[in-house]
Amino acid sequence: MHIPDNYLSPSTCAVMGAVMIPIWNNAAVKVKQELSRKKIPLLGICAAFSFLIMMFNVPLPGGTTGHAVGAVLAAILLGPYAAAISVTIALVIQALFFGDGGILAIGANCFNMAFIMPFTGYYIYKFVRDKLKGEKGEYIASFIGAYLSLNIAAFFTALEFGIQPVLFKDAVGMPLYCPYGFEISIPAMLIPHLLIAGVIEGIVTTTVYAYVKKTVSSVIYKGDSTRMKPIYGLIVAMVLLVPIGLLATGTAWGEWGENEIKNMIGFIPKGMKNGFKIETLMPDYAISGVPEALGYIFSAVVGVGFILIFLKFVLKKKNNIG
Repeated sequence: MHIPDNYLSPSTCAVMGAVMIPIWNNAAVKVKQELSRKKIPLLGICAAFSFLIMMFNVPLPGGTTGHAVGAVLAAILLGPYAAAISVTIALVIQALFFGDGGILAIGANCFNMAFIMPFTGYYIYKFVRDKLKGEKGEYIASFIGAYLSLNIAAFFTALEFGIQPVLFKDAVGMPLYCPYGFEISIPAMLIPHLLIAGVIEGIVTTTVYAYVKKTVSSVIYKGDSTRMKPIYGLIVAMVLLVPIGLLATGTAWGEWGENEIKNMIGFIPKGMKNGFKIETLMPDYAISGVPEALGYIFSAVVGVGFILIFLKFVLKKKNNIG
C-alpha cells in the first residue's frame, strides 16, 4: 500500500501533504495533552511494531504482495491521535532511509495508513465493542475494526492511483503518472485486501492486543513502563523473524519499478521517467554485499533504533518542558 514517488503527480502529493498538516498538528496537540509521560515509551513501541509488521510481506492474489500495518492496534492501545503519530513516524523512516514509499508521497501514504486507518478502525472497534460487550466482544471488535479499516485505506489508495490518468496526461493523451484508472485500481487494490490482507491485519491486531492485555495490562491502563519486558521481547522476536517477509515473491500492486512498468504497459510514463529520484541509505531493506536475510534483519534493527532514539529525544524534551 506504500505509494512510491512519481506514481502521483506533484500537485496530488502537495494536496495530500497539505491535508495532513492540520491532522498532524491536531494529533501532536492531543498527544501532548492526553498521553502521559509514562505512556510515551508505548508510543515508540507501537511505531516500531508498525515499522516491523510492514516488513512481513505476504503473497496476495494476482502474484502481488501485501502486509499488515498495525495502525488499529496502536489506536486501541493509545487512541487514534497517538496512533496517527506512531504510524507517521514509521512511514517517514521507511521512506527516508529504505525507499519504502515515496518521499514526495509521504503525505498520501500517511493519509491512508496514519489517518484513515487508525481513525476508522478505532471508531468501528468502539462501536462493535459497545454492542457486543465483554472480553470476547472486545476481541471480535478489534478484528472487525482492523479488517475494515485496512480495506478502507486500500480503497482511498486506489482512488489516488486511479485519478492520475484522468487528470494528468501528456499532449497526446498518454498518462504521465500511474497509468491505471479506477476500473483497474479499485478492484486490484480491494480484492486481495478483502480476501487476504484484511484478514491478516485482523488476526495480527487481535492476537497482539490479546497478548499485551494478558501479559502487561498495567502498561495499557496505567502506563507502567517498568513492566514492558514482554513487549520488548515481542519486538526482538519480530526483528529476528523479519526475513520471513522475503519469502513472498512478487511486487505489491502499484509499487513497480520503471522497468516493470515498461514490461507491463510497453512504455514508462513521462512523469515517472523524469520525476523525483533519490538514493536512500538501504533501498528495499538491502545492503550491498550482505546476504539478503541479514540485510533485512539489520535494516529492521536500524529502523527500530531510529524510532526509539527519536522518541527518547521527544521524551527528554517533554521532561524538560514539564
